[in-house]
Amino acid sequence: MSLQGYLDSKPKYRMTNQRQVILEEVQKVNTHPTADEVYEMVRRRLPRISLGTVYRNLEILSTSGLILKIGPPSNQMRFDGKTDNHYHTRCVSCGRVEDAPVESFDKLEEAMQKKSNYSILGHRLEFLGICPVCRGKETSFRKNV
Repeated sequence: MSLQGYLDSKPKYRMTNQRQVILEEVQKVNTHPTADEVYEMVRRRLPRISLGTVYRNLEILSTSGLILKIGPPSNQMRFDGKTDNHYHTRCVSCGRVEDAPVESFDKLEEAMQKKSNYSILGHRLEFLGICPVCRGKETSFRKNV
């Protein structure tokens, strides 16, 4: 089954106004916000929305394949409005996640399918490191010690 076939088999949900605003807010940033951060972004447009509504709709949007849920190593789930194959960088210090500035290597899926018994639907790759902000804090800490 192809990735599109897999996505087509996912449950269909009505696109409510709240869900649309949440989707737009997640898609307009490349910082992969947590649910709490999405809530703060959405509240600017929908001041009366609840945190629970944001959590439920993020889950629905990810189940529908409209956003990606990027699971922990950190303690909070993050969400990505960009659903095509792309790579991420994650700061091991603060947990920040960003799109990696490299192109996806789609031949990797073909190679994996040939070497395994899996029907490959897609792939994710994450680079781990220390972001410039944390690296700057570490440098200034060392200078003060």
